[in-house]
Amino acid sequence: MTVPLALSRSGDGWRLLLSGDWSLTALPSIEARLNNLPALDGTLECDWTQAQTPGISPAWALLRRLAETCGGLPALDVRHTGNPPHFLELLEKLHVDRHAAYSQASPPTLERLLDKLGRWAVLQGLHGRGVIVFLGRLATVVGEAFRRPQALRVSSIARHIYETGITAIPIVSLIAFLISVIVAYLGAQQLSRFGADIFVVDLVTIAVLREMGVLLTAIIVAGRSGSAFAAEIGVMQLNEETDALRAMGMNPIELLVVPRVLALVIVLPLLTVIADAMGLAGGGLLSLINLHIPLPQFTARMREALSPTTFWAGLVKAPVFAILIAMVGTYRGMQVRDSARELGRLTTVAVVQSIFMVILADALFAVLFVQIQF
Repeated sequence: MTVPLALSRSGDGWRLLLSGDWSLTALPSIEARLNNLPALDGTLECDWTQAQTPGISPAWALLRRLAETCGGLPALDVRHTGNPPHFLELLEKLHVDRHAAYSQASPPTLERLLDKLGRWAVLQGLHGRGVIVFLGRLATVVGEAFRRPQALRVSSIARHIYETGITAIPIVSLIAFLISVIVAYLGAQQLSRFGADIFVVDLVTIAVLREMGVLLTAIIVAGRSGSAFAAEIGVMQLNEETDALRAMGMNPIELLVVPRVLALVIVLPLLTVIADAMGLAGGGLLSLINLHIPLPQFTARMREALSPTTFWAGLVKAPVFAILIAMVGTYRGMQVRDSARELGRLTTVAVVQSIFMVILADALFAVLFVQIQF
């Protein structure tokens, strides 16, 4: 029986003669011989001249064993001669990729950390440039609308007002009502200890009008309409409909982005007013049932708790939140490329980023209002 491999010295390196049957049936005997190979370094010439019917599994076992024989020594310089199998180059590439994946799982070094930091910085720079370009294109279209009013696409804006605003009234009203009931209930539990039940009205009024009404509405719209914007435009990107619009001489920003942004800017303040009204109604209902505060007394106390800026402090945030939600959703939709998986990922990113931007903007507004005593 022919020995499947024979190792010998060849000058300053090694020569490994592969002979006999190298098919899948001979894999056990080949692996047994491979396990007896000593640790090697330098150069190694694998001669495939006498190998018969080489198979993928024996060749993969050879590559894996040669990598193991290096041990702590420098890597082998392996060269294949004598008409090696055509699939060997692919197996070598797969083996290198597999080795690289394992090496990435090893403990991080300073070089790798700096490499990751550099890649992250470059990626953020590219994203930042993309956002600035998107904002510039959007501002250009809005600026052209002053000279060419038909660029506003009134029919498209009306459709999006219906889809993002009117159809959202039930869920916005229900959430605002329930959250106000919860706030009033928890506040009553704490304030009743001090005999200050009447201040539940102050708590509900200020919390709903200044913060909770607009913030809850914006979060609901971000999850509902922001995701819809990203998904709708993303599907058009996958179907190359936006490319078709460009080929026909139309501007996708004008047709797809501007109507959604303007519709949300119109809708969100109106939804905020509805949420404020339902929130106050929820607080008044719980005050009547749980605290036995009649509606006339609740209304009188609510007027005393209001300052001239309480209502406007919440309402002025709504257009800003609307711009952030619409721009994040449409921008992520325009980024979709190549696959449905990318569509799902960027839709999720649009929702998460829009909610984050809304909460961040609300925090900045809170600091600003304190500084200007608004």
